[in-house]
Amino acid sequence: MAVPMHLEKLFNTGDEVIVPETAPSDEVSASGRIRMAILNDSGGRLQAIHPVNALVDIDRLNQSLARDLRALSLKDMGRLRTRFQVREIPPLPLLTRFETFIDPSVSALNRVRFYSGQGDGDLVLDTSDYEKLLGPSRWLEFVRPLTDIPVNIKAPEYDEAQLRTALENFTSLRIKQRLEDTLDIPPLPETAQRILHLRMNPNAEVGDLAEIVENDPSLAAQVVSWASSSFYAAKTPVKSIYDAIIRVLGFDLVMNLAMGLSLGRTLKQPRDAPEGYMGYWTQAIWVAQATGVVISMMPKKDRPTFGLAYLAGLLHNFGYLVLSHVFPPHFSVICRYNEVNRHLDSAFVEHHLIGITREQIGATLMDLWNMPEEVTVALRHQKNPEYRGDYSVYANALCLARELLIERGIRLGPEAGVSTGLCEELDISAEKLGEEMDLLVENADAVQAMAGMLNTA
Repeated sequence: MAVPMHLEKLFNTGDEVIVPETAPSDEVSASGRIRMAILNDSGGRLQAIHPVNALVDIDRLNQSLARDLRALSLKDMGRLRTRFQVREIPPLPLLTRFETFIDPSVSALNRVRFYSGQGDGDLVLDTSDYEKLLGPSRWLEFVRPLTDIPVNIKAPEYDEAQLRTALENFTSLRIKQRLEDTLDIPPLPETAQRILHLRMNPNAEVGDLAEIVENDPSLAAQVVSWASSSFYAAKTPVKSIYDAIIRVLGFDLVMNLAMGLSLGRTLKQPRDAPEGYMGYWTQAIWVAQATGVVISMMPKKDRPTFGLAYLAGLLHNFGYLVLSHVFPPHFSVICRYNEVNRHLDSAFVEHHLIGITREQIGATLMDLWNMPEEVTVALRHQKNPEYRGDYSVYANALCLARELLIERGIRLGPEAGVSTGLCEELDISAEKLGEEMDLLVENADAVQAMAGMLNTA
């Protein structure tokens, strides 16, 4: 039995010893997979067991139990894992002996499957056998199946209608007005407006771009710092914007970097966030750099504009800033749901709570600001590996970059596998791309340093 030795006693019911089958734990989408969320409040800790393909509705759970539960902190979870000598707490209630609630959807499964807690294996049992291991657990409905959350990944033509519906669903007129205002205000920053005009000028020169950047002292300092970073390894000190453009970064990258920084400063960073969440600019730099790697691996004749692809990476999570800026109370609820539902992509939580996702909101604002369509399309379809419409190369590169980073442990979302078909679509060697991504992740200190420059904005 591939059960950690110190957990074997949990499979002894007194009347019999349950012997589970084993299976590889890398089959993340395998049917019957279950998990356990551990929550607490002033009344103590409890654990909730449910299928992985479902969202824990924490409001429903709290209402049913008259509690104020939220996810157990990452620090306390780490202590539990150390105490029980596991990498992840398996859904075996008698291990922790916390009060346990199980959603009835578990009993509807023919077989259940979960990570063993150690090594690389899953345990697989008939549901009837699994129920013998539950002890004094209680059955309670508290999840919403993902099939009941129709996240709009592939149909941007319905975004406007969904946004209107989301607005109408809010009972507070003040909240409604704030979103309506935000879609029109704040306007596109002046620096970004000037860069857009420069982009449309076929006779634009380095001096034109340098003048725009130099007129924004904070932006100018960041661009020089960026060019001076160890990531670009300039042989001599970078002393001016001209130097950064001509000798290190190049016209295209500086133009789009300045655009991304300008937009990123338009909205304040949220004070609240899901615990353990990677900061906005840190995510932005990881994804921008990774998207650049993907683009660089394409055949030269097929490569899209590097700067626009990099800009899409920088702005990929802009909808997150919009959510936090427009709906502070609701954003806090979104954070708490994301903490409990770490196994799910944020789109399910956002659609469940407000009827629209950060990707839809971010792309809508980019469109209203008349940003390059390549960027708008990339933001909207970054989680849709099947997109093959206009400017699909930007969306596909961004999608692939995110998936490869997640596969390598960069916490941008739950692991869901890599869409290997995208490598073929972009005419990239999956093996060589993997090697380049490994090198990027090995250079994590340089990426973090670059993000640190932006966190001071």
